Amino acid sequence: MTAREHGAAPGILHLDDYLPYRLSVASNRVSRLIAALYQDRFGLSIWQWRVLAILGAEDGLTAGGVAARAAMDKMAVSRAVSALLGRGLVARTASPSDGRARILSLTRTGRSIYDEVAPLARAQEELLLDGFSAEEVRAAERFLRAIEARAMGLTRRAKNQAAPAPQRR
Repeated sequence: MTAREHGAAPGILHLDDYLPYRLSVASNRVSRLIAALYQDRFGLSIWQWRVLAILGAEDGLTAGGVAARAAMDKMAVSRAVSALLGRGLVARTASPSDGRARILSLTRTGRSIYDEVAPLARAQEELLLDGFSAEEVRAAERFLRAIEARAMGLTRRAKNQAAPAPQRR
């Protein structure tokens, strides 16, 4: 729905009626809800937990792979990985196929934390979705995936339009 469909004057941006803002607020609130499960007990930031969660589900990624998987800023991933390495929750090894790449994996302690928090996060998700029908949840998931894909496509298109044309010699 556009601003005009909401009755807003052209050029006026009311954040409460602006979908990107609503998505951001919802994401922040849900992230904080889940963070309560691990911040105090394990001293993990939201970014550190996301790295642990990604590696818990898909061990053996590079930091760049983690960043791409979570659509996280590379610097945020780098800081989170450094903190997790320092605490012995993540290990980094050379890639057998590319000596420059470093592969990340959970240590035994990191896996233990993941194994404890992941079911709690799933239970929190169930509480969050309680009262919504299965069809509403599926529709929301489809919508969010479509929004993500559309945003990725628009980002790629903008980058391609901004890229200088190759020069011929």
